Amino acid sequence: MEKASSPEKWQAKVSTTLTKAKPDQIWLLFTDFFNLHKWLPTLGTCHGVHGNNGEPGCIRFCSSSSIRSNSVESAAGWSKEKLVAVDPVERVMRYEIVESNIGFESYVSTVKISPREDGDHDGCVIEWSFTVDPVRGLSLDDLVMKYEKALEVITKNMEEEALTRRESS
Repeated sequence: MEKASSPEKWQAKVSTTLTKAKPDQIWLLFTDFFNLHKWLPTLGTCHGVHGNNGEPGCIRFCSSSSIRSNSVESAAGWSKEKLVAVDPVERVMRYEIVESNIGFESYVSTVKISPREDGDHDGCVIEWSFTVDPVRGLSLDDLVMKYEKALEVITKNMEEEALTRRESS
């Protein structure tokens, strides 16, 4: 995990290594931009609201499930996210939050999927970095922790799906 903080922007990168799924398999799942909820169950919904799935300029709407704690229900967080760039050769995609109720301002994120450095043909490294204005009520450490947990869940589910697809083909 790398992070930098200034009064103007927060920046951080989280990463994980998968040992069984190939980079191209994981890339296909990440670029299914309108279906993040398949991999991150805390999202109640994720669907396209503009453009073609996986193409620069498309926009998805993501909403978390409402949270109920101690008989108090909190409103679901939501965001509209625009896919800004996709590079299938380098397996890099960049997106930004264009509207939300979760306090993210000037948010830009990059996901990069690379082969493992040890030369193993299976496995890959996923890096998820972001730049955002400081978020009220949240520290950079808290935000990084949320991203680490989300990446762990997303990649575990994606690796399972990639292996299932490989076995069935």
